[in-house]
Amino acid sequence: MLSVAAIGGGASLSGLTTYASFTSSTSATHTVSTGTVGIALGSTGAATNRLTVNASGVGPGDVIQRSFDLSNTGDMTMSAIALTSSASPSSLLDTDTTNGLQMVVDRCSAAWTESGSSPNFSYSCSGSTTTIIASRAVLGTNIGLPGLSALAVGGLDHLRLTLTLPSGAPNTLQGQTSTITYSFVGTH
Repeated sequence: MLSVAAIGGGASLSGLTTYASFTSSTSATHTVSTGTVGIALGSTGAATNRLTVNASGVGPGDVIQRSFDLSNTGDMTMSAIALTSSASPSSLLDTDTTNGLQMVVDRCSAAWTESGSSPNFSYSCSGSTTTIIASRAVLGTNIGLPGLSALAVGGLDHLRLTLTLPSGAPNTLQGQTSTITYSFVGTH
């Protein structure tokens, strides 16, 4: 009986067919990381960023100048840089678009030369000057700043903001106060 079982078991094992195959595989991996868009103003309180210096006692025909540097601190080029200027608190100085503060932004190919003392600074350019924003009301949203060097990685621009209270400003502008905020946005 054992012989028959051994023969039967051997026969059933021989009925199993063994299949063999050849295989090959390969793979690859890579890392994906995003770049950074970075835009920065110069050092606050230095000639590279006077935008935080207040002005008081402004009268019709007065001019306020502030220099600032704008640079690309990221590792990506930018397609555009825009300025949004807002006021809080607000007053007729910024809401009267005709008689209120008017703004101009110029670029110098070299660092601006500062003269005067705080808050009465003035600036001259030893290189060439280009107007980036022509005269307009001080407040605006997404005002384009075309042709800046800061669009390129490591790019730097020497800029000057000029605010003017028109000489024809009416008496209704006396005693007004506005706090202006300048926000710069770089877009890749």
